Amino acid sequence: MTTLTRAERQRLPLAREVAEQIAKEHGVCIRPLVMRRLDTVTGKTEEIDLPCGATLDSKCPSCAARNRYLRMAQCREGWHLDAEPVADPDEASEHQRYLVELRADAQAQHDGTGFWDELVGELDEEIHAAGLRGNVLGRASTGKRSRSTRRRQDAPDLPVRRMTNTTLGRSFTSPGGKIYRPSMFLTLTLPSYGKVNGGVPVDPDTYDYARAARDALHFSKLVDRFVQNLRRVAGYDVQYFASVEPQKRLAPHLHMAIRGTLPRREVKQIVAATYHQVWWPSADHVVFDGERLPVWEDGYLDPATGAYLRTWGEALDELDQDEGTEPLHVARFGVQVDVQGVLAGTADADQCIRYLSKYLTKSLSDAFDPDDPKHRQHAARLVEALRFEPCSPTCANWLRYGIQPKDAKPGMIPGRCRSKAHRPEHLGYAGRRVLVSRKWSNKTLAEHKQDRRAWAMQALGLDEENSDPHRYVWKPVPDGDVNASPMAVRILRMVAQRQRWRASLLALQSRADAQDLSAIEGRAA
Repeated sequence: MTTLTRAERQRLPLAREVAEQIAKEHGVCIRPLVMRRLDTVTGKTEEIDLPCGATLDSKCPSCAARNRYLRMAQCREGWHLDAEPVADPDEASEHQRYLVELRADAQAQHDGTGFWDELVGELDEEIHAAGLRGNVLGRASTGKRSRSTRRRQDAPDLPVRRMTNTTLGRSFTSPGGKIYRPSMFLTLTLPSYGKVNGGVPVDPDTYDYARAARDALHFSKLVDRFVQNLRRVAGYDVQYFASVEPQKRLAPHLHMAIRGTLPRREVKQIVAATYHQVWWPSADHVVFDGERLPVWEDGYLDPATGAYLRTWGEALDELDQDEGTEPLHVARFGVQVDVQGVLAGTADADQCIRYLSKYLTKSLSDAFDPDDPKHRQHAARLVEALRFEPCSPTCANWLRYGIQPKDAKPGMIPGRCRSKAHRPEHLGYAGRRVLVSRKWSNKTLAEHKQDRRAWAMQALGLDEENSDPHRYVWKPVPDGDVNASPMAVRILRMVAQRQRWRASLLALQSRADAQDLSAIEGRAA
């Protein structure tokens, strides 16, 4: 057991502060996680420091920068592919084949009795648990409500091309025979909610904070609709890598790298024709406010009348029955659309990738200046508008408008929804900051990370320690463990390891440069 004196304990905070500063200078994690690793072959136990993996500068600048470089590599690898990414499905295991064959036999002997229904249902659950999906079982009904797909009359129609089974865009051949396969870099913004100057409204009283809040809450759905329309017009399975960033006025906007190209006129037409309708009950008339709130008694009821509030399903039924009802909100993009053509391997491509990942290490709320009172007031007004705005069917804010949320439970209070969309640091946008289509690079982010690690291990001449997954037994070290090394010691240990790796890489680079120089001199002689 490690025992520290009183003087040593007093010096620990200062030592950690100094260690964190050194770690930042060397690009090392400032809050590493410690694990104990038991080598089952040698019986040796040692502490292993692992990076925390944070994606925000405010938590760990080094890990955030590492994640940003990983995303840049993912974007670069999939943007200008000249061949179709092939995704071969994993072969079914013997246990999976056995379950499918057993289900086929049960279905063949099905005689319409409840016994066989129950057996087939149990086999379906086992097959799903084994990871099989697709057309083997079919799809069960989700109970989703269907609405008319007729386009709004205030939205222009779009041309629809016949879909081709490809993810690659058009290629062009120059008179010299060189083939070019250009791609696009697109920036989309939300509409104006009032005149702004320096990111803050000129007149806060007329600025439409309610619409700004609803647009932010449903921004991810609007992006989905745009991708659907883009693929219909393009006529092929368009692949994209996109990031959501905050503007200075605190509205989210989108940067998107798109494989393939379309005429700018068509892209702007698609943006103008894209919208998302939110078919929810009305949230404009406040029923319960202040101290007068619904109470729970096997459901929420009005404390004055004792009558139960409408359930979420009943509220939607009323909405369906009224043919003249308008949606709660219609989200659209703004008129500002920036479309750039980009060629592979050019400086423009590298600049777009850097710009695409520029704010990935920042929180959405980092867009405004906290030292500027106007910026603080603008952010506070937007957060207040989001406070009572329903973010989902299960949001507690529906109680404020006389409706029980979907899957209601006791303890729900309007204005206290725990969804991250209502948190000040998210400003209404609760979706992912990075959006990547499935056939972008044919690799997951973990596989891209493993590629980078494999390259570094090979360059250093090291063997992968996890070649035998059963050799080591890992156990997390709980906080406050007196046997664990202090945080400052763990940070400096990682700094020393980083210095050894960097020195090895520099030595390898110097050796390679010397070999190249010798080869050049040999050819010259």
